[in-house]
Amino acid sequence: MGRAAGFFISISTNGGWAGIYSGDLEKRWGESLRETCKPGEVWVQPPGTPTVGQAFLRAYRATGEERYLAAARGAGRALVWGQRTVGGWDHRVDVSHLTPDARRPERRKGRCTFDDDITQGAIDFLMDLDRTLDEPWLDDGVRLGLAFMLESQFPNGAWPQWYPLRGGYHDCYTFNDNTINDCIRVLVDAHRQYGEAALLAGARRGGDFIRASQLPEPQAGWAQQYSRDMKPAKARAFEPAGVCSAVTSRNILTLVDLAIYTQDDVYLEPIPAALAWLDRSKLDGKRWARLYELGTNKPIYGDRDGAVHYTLDEISEERRSGYSWQGSYGVASARLYYERVKEAGLEATAKREAENRAKEPSARERAKRARGLAPRARKVINPLDGRGRWVDNDGYIRSGTFVRNLRTLCEYVEAAGGAERK
Repeated sequence: MGRAAGFFISISTNGGWAGIYSGDLEKRWGESLRETCKPGEVWVQPPGTPTVGQAFLRAYRATGEERYLAAARGAGRALVWGQRTVGGWDHRVDVSHLTPDARRPERRKGRCTFDDDITQGAIDFLMDLDRTLDEPWLDDGVRLGLAFMLESQFPNGAWPQWYPLRGGYHDCYTFNDNTINDCIRVLVDAHRQYGEAALLAGARRGGDFIRASQLPEPQAGWAQQYSRDMKPAKARAFEPAGVCSAVTSRNILTLVDLAIYTQDDVYLEPIPAALAWLDRSKLDGKRWARLYELGTNKPIYGDRDGAVHYTLDEISEERRSGYSWQGSYGVASARLYYERVKEAGLEATAKREAENRAKEPSARERAKRARGLAPRARKVINPLDGRGRWVDNDGYIRSGTFVRNLRTLCEYVEAAGGAERK
């Protein structure tokens, strides 16, 4: 952990990180090699700066070592100094103006996105950091971010993909890539942490939008995005309007979460019809099409030609491999979650979850878990080179690999006793 953390801290840019680095560190990219990360920029989109900062925060809590907290604090400062004036974030931010003694962020104007957990993930991390650090710049960043989430919410409870609005499908009421689901989750977590009524009201409005946007029988699922007249809408050329199994599965999870937190079973009411539609629509025992045609319920697929296709064979190889068209989409887990909560009841479930959060494992339980995790920890340690790098097989250094491996080591240290043992 120490060697890996030391190397990754050494390659940070004013506290933040890119997504991908060349082996010689001369070049940096964002989510993929198609997105160059310029000098002075850091990446916000997962697994960028918030994700790395969260991993360091966990390492601090597992070990008590201050250098991990310092790294998490640096990530928080990079995000707050890269925060837009309206309160959210873009995929990347320029932090070249951030100096160690800077006391007040010089925020810049610009649009912000909820796509791919970008703004939500940044606020998530800052709120978690706020549980450990008490600093004015952090309080200000969290407060501005949460205010932005409420400001950008439509009166009907939905969120767009981008705000301020930029036109086109970006202004749709957007479930795709977990946009609305992540917004609701962050507001619930924020209400749990800060207790402000407006945060819970915003989360409930989001849940009310999920209920209102459920499509009628016999296709009682949800679309990836909706137009202002509440009709399923297309997005990119290869994303036709349709009923989406992946969105439906995620909405079930969000509705159950909201029902537990609010103790209001109104959020459970849409779920049986949604599950029945999923049952009727599966391709086989474990797979669904991502999208189904409105009316006919036939599986549909898209390509860059903008046309609707009815078989995967009809679309290009680039789109077949570059987009998820068929999968399990967590349907089985969503069903099980709903059934367990329905059987146990909302009050009993909430009580059990609170007890689990407060429960500390015994020394025997930790030791047993540590023994089980040891092979995974060794598997992570073996490829770590002498400089503290995890270099992927293609020669690139990825933030995602660092985060995944550091989490594994943290999990082992936590099971073995962590900071208490030290």
